[in-house]
Amino acid sequence: MPAPLSHRPETTALAARCMRLLGALALATLVAGCAAVAPGQAARLDSTPRIAVISAFAPELTVLLPQVQQPARHSVNGVEFTTGTLSGKPVVVFLSGISMTNAAMNTQLVLDRFNVSHIVFSGIAGGVNPGLHIGDVTVPAQWGQYMEWLMAREDQPGQYSAPAWMKSELTMPAFGMMHPRPVEVRSAAKPGITRQFWFEADPQMLATARGLQDVGLAHCLASTCLKQRPQLVVGGNGVSGQAFVDNKAFREYAFKTFEANVLDMETAATAMVAHSNGVPYIAFRSLSDLAGGGEGENEMGTFMGLAAANSAKVLLAFLSNWK
Repeated sequence: MPAPLSHRPETTALAARCMRLLGALALATLVAGCAAVAPGQAARLDSTPRIAVISAFAPELTVLLPQVQQPARHSVNGVEFTTGTLSGKPVVVFLSGISMTNAAMNTQLVLDRFNVSHIVFSGIAGGVNPGLHIGDVTVPAQWGQYMEWLMAREDQPGQYSAPAWMKSELTMPAFGMMHPRPVEVRSAAKPGITRQFWFEADPQMLATARGLQDVGLAHCLASTCLKQRPQLVVGGNGVSGQAFVDNKAFREYAFKTFEANVLDMETAATAMVAHSNGVPYIAFRSLSDLAGGGEGENEMGTFMGLAAANSAKVLLAFLSNWK
């Protein structure tokens, strides 16, 4: 009597091969599924190479958004990204939110979800260099985080000391008990932990900014006009920290210690994320106030609109000239 079909050797071997094939297919499906949700790959909302255009809060972006051609909107974690073209260049435009954590978090978010080739920040800042004036637009060559502090121990009234193991990091003058320090950073190019204070803007982007001429910066807002015609200043330093600075003494310290032209609350965080990801960046910041160096009240409430418009004008001129 013949053996049952299911007991024949050839049938058993065929069944085993089928089971192995099904297992391989299941594993391949699982791997494909994992790859589909890997950050920065299939999770991207748009595959076109784009320049990320970032501002910190709404008044800084109102000049730019209406000029985006063929806009398409995407929302991630409550952040609205607008893709399209600006001055003929493919862009993704969005608000980072104010201050360092928002800037870092949402700069990384745009890098993960879009195909970003370059990063440009546009907005307002407090003037630190006494040679600059409200309405001027600065394009610093490098940015640092001035609030990566050591809050030093006060041994005697007005006398402070640092832990012995930290002293090698404290290469800059202190502001009272507050000693600026470098930050720890890693990158794809240098995966080991290193420490640095300054994060350089992209040299080619700076060269394009230096070539800009006749941008036509505004010097009047309604009936209020500035004493000096605003100028475009490319180069020098900028610093960022999670504080709104309206203090003459600290303004003078920031200029003397960091040789800074301006200070703000976001750019150095974006610069560090750009460095870590190996993405070129540049920032345009227009002076809305003098960070406590002017007479009377802080000037930001009066000149924020003018400064934001001047920064946007330089950004648009930069995009038009960027190759």
